[in-house]
Amino acid sequence: MILKETPKERLIVFTRYPEEGLTKTRLIPILGAKGAATLHRQMTEYTLSKVRELQNNYPLSIEVCFTGGNLSLMRHWLGSDIIYQPQGEGDLGSRMARSLSVAFQDNIARVVIIGTDCPGLNAQLLKKAFHQLRSHNLVLGPAIDGGYYLIGLHYLRLELFTGINWGTDEVFQSTVNIANKLDLSIDYLPQLPDIDRPEDLPIWEQICQEIEVI
Repeated sequence: MILKETPKERLIVFTRYPEEGLTKTRLIPILGAKGAATLHRQMTEYTLSKVRELQNNYPLSIEVCFTGGNLSLMRHWLGSDIIYQPQGEGDLGSRMARSLSVAFQDNIARVVIIGTDCPGLNAQLLKKAFHQLRSHNLVLGPAIDGGYYLIGLHYLRLELFTGINWGTDEVFQSTVNIANKLDLSIDYLPQLPDIDRPEDLPIWEQICQEIEVI
């Protein structure tokens, strides 16, 4: 009997259960509560399809860190072959730091966290992020709006997740500034757009035409 080796790399996807009125709230004025929730559901499923594409030829574990709903609803929605963890309380930084801490306690060597708002993030870029972590302390995927769509670490530095004005256009640069003060080596992925505001919707509409989501 050959025992399958446990992957030493983990990809954590931050998302929420697609409840009307609680997801993509900045898009509710143009899409309505139902439309915004549908968009979030589609984008999460699209992101997971890219994650599974990577997992098909790259050994890693997948974790979905969620808010809203419950474990049963999440499994019914996205499948039972994924690790699920509730995000818990606190701001985004606290929740990301908590998920990283759990992963490193599980003896994971390299951890990458992504959201579900960046349809340009594909399996090739995810694989590149893990490879970059083998020679750098920190990997960041900068978003056009001033945030980041990906962060990767091989050990937890809490300083990277405190004192940040989350949800602003200062997130990426503030994180880089902290990393420089900590003398961390940084590597970067290409800058990509998030889908957060009405003016971002044409990006997703183009994706939908290509994959026939709609």
